[in-house]
Amino acid sequence: TVKYRKRMSIKPPPCSSLVLSIFPTEASSVLSNLSHTNITLSPNFLSLTSSTEMESFNVSTKVKGDEEASTMDGTVDFHGRPALKAKTGRWTAGTIILVNQGLVTLAFFGVGVNLVLYLTRVLQQGNAEAANNVSKWTGTVYIFSLVGAFLSDSYWGRYKTCAIFQAIFVLGLGGLSVASSMFLITPKGCGDRTTVCSSHSSWEIVLFYISIYMIALGYGGYQPNIATFGADQFDEEDAKESYSKVAFFSYFYLALNLGSLFSNTFLSYFEDEGMWTLGFWASTGSAFLGLALFLGGTVRYRHFKPSGNPLNRFCQVFVAASKKWRVKLPQGKECLFEEEKDTSLSTGRKILHTHEFKFLDKAAFITSRDFNDPKQNAHNPWTLCPISQVEEVKCILRLLPIWLCTIIYSVVFTQMASLFVEQGAAMRSTISGFQIPASSMSSFDILSVALFIFLNRRVISPLVLMFKKKDSKGLTELQRMGIGLIIAILSMVSAGIVECYRLKYANQDCPHCDASSSLSIFWQVPQYAFVGASEVFMYVGQLEFFNAQAPDALKSFGSALCMTSISLGNYVSSFIVTIVMKISTEDDMPGWIPGNLNRGHLDRFFFLLAGLTAVDLLVYIVFAKWYKSIKLEGKNEDDDDSADSEIV
Repeated sequence: TVKYRKRMSIKPPPCSSLVLSIFPTEASSVLSNLSHTNITLSPNFLSLTSSTEMESFNVSTKVKGDEEASTMDGTVDFHGRPALKAKTGRWTAGTIILVNQGLVTLAFFGVGVNLVLYLTRVLQQGNAEAANNVSKWTGTVYIFSLVGAFLSDSYWGRYKTCAIFQAIFVLGLGGLSVASSMFLITPKGCGDRTTVCSSHSSWEIVLFYISIYMIALGYGGYQPNIATFGADQFDEEDAKESYSKVAFFSYFYLALNLGSLFSNTFLSYFEDEGMWTLGFWASTGSAFLGLALFLGGTVRYRHFKPSGNPLNRFCQVFVAASKKWRVKLPQGKECLFEEEKDTSLSTGRKILHTHEFKFLDKAAFITSRDFNDPKQNAHNPWTLCPISQVEEVKCILRLLPIWLCTIIYSVVFTQMASLFVEQGAAMRSTISGFQIPASSMSSFDILSVALFIFLNRRVISPLVLMFKKKDSKGLTELQRMGIGLIIAILSMVSAGIVECYRLKYANQDCPHCDASSSLSIFWQVPQYAFVGASEVFMYVGQLEFFNAQAPDALKSFGSALCMTSISLGNYVSSFIVTIVMKISTEDDMPGWIPGNLNRGHLDRFFFLLAGLTAVDLLVYIVFAKWYKSIKLEGKNEDDDDSADSEIV
């Protein structure tokens, strides 16, 4: 074994030309490997062969080197070997995952978009009971996202987790389709606006709930992992693939919205007309096709190995630091423990030491008691932790304030499926005798998402690069999330102004009639467009941010934080509405959001949300300026401060 330094010159022995002529393949492979270590060959070596031989040798060496080059981020192929760049990942695998995401999203929203109507028309539940059941079901989806992220990061890995939960998803959809066609839709054709379905037995109701909660389990466990798994297909240590990785998140969100668009238009129409079985079987077929496509790309995927239960690692850091709370840390990090082969990150990329949360560094401080037990061959992980394990905990703690600031944005986002629809239902929505469903206005949100994804990548980012310094990568994730909050404020202001004019042209004595205001429903287009634009900056930036800043062993958990933010946004929105109605209905007043919107002040509620989002923006800016980005060994050692200077 020969140990050598980079950039040294090697002078070959006199027999090197003979070796080349007898063992050309083996020699080519050796030199290919040497070329990747920045070793410079001596000119004497080149003089040993003819120019023709060397030209042929250089071409074959380059081609073979490109084919056999492995990724630099620690990913492996399906067999656990280092992933080859030319044969795994990149846009081939990324495209399969994007199409899979679109098909699965189509299937999920094919059920979810009209679930409340199914409960009221088919199962004959009341409005309040149905709305409550849908809220519980939706919240369960996001809870299961944490379960899926935990299993993925800890034990199964992202590929296995996505495959298993997609299979559960397909089975749930199949069960719902069979139950609806054979037991629930009786008589045939019931469940539309006029035909009432017959009552159902207890076991039929149980079969229905088992099916929809299997759908919730499957989709919830799948969703946070598929985004991260798609990002795994691009080596962030490679400049070209790192750029593609950023683009992937935009296209991922676009695929999600395109699948949702199809569900909100075609499938929603069929189900609204009472063709529930057709809609559910279409969703089942879409999910099955997505699963088959996902499994078909198995050999092309890159994988990060799971790293074990992160809860143990987190608890070990807090316990070890607490046991040494009286210890005074000296300056420098020489006294901090670090294993030669650190396993806190499954990829082998260590997190560099940072100076925030200094108290936790005590978990890695070496004392005389840590290695004085002759019965133990190694240290006790509950009294001494590697500094990379400590930094893993710090990364999550730094993410939490940013994550909390995204919840208020999710409150704004949820209005699109609730108060925007109620507002649209109280506006003039007929054109040439054709009735436009108020819920279909969300199509303008999806079109806005598609438009601004294109504008952001093709217009906004190039313009930003023209005015920023040479080595800049354009707008950072935190900057884009801040822009998303600003646009969210505009969407609420726009909705409030539209409501003011809707009230101006409203029929005050029409409590439940259609078109109680002569103002056209198309005046809602700007507020939907603003929400769509804000999603591109906030949710796409959020996906990129949590994926980039979460430790390698907790990437899926980072994606699950995005889904949990939406879930908490629903709960916070419900809490705000409850408080507003309790205060605004005092002294026998109708309140801001009464049953008859013409007698309320929905505009004030929208302006209230605009104010809360503005306050949230100010808090967000403070936390964004405080935030320090993750620094990985090899990637950030030479430019420790460059990332931080560009982060806000």
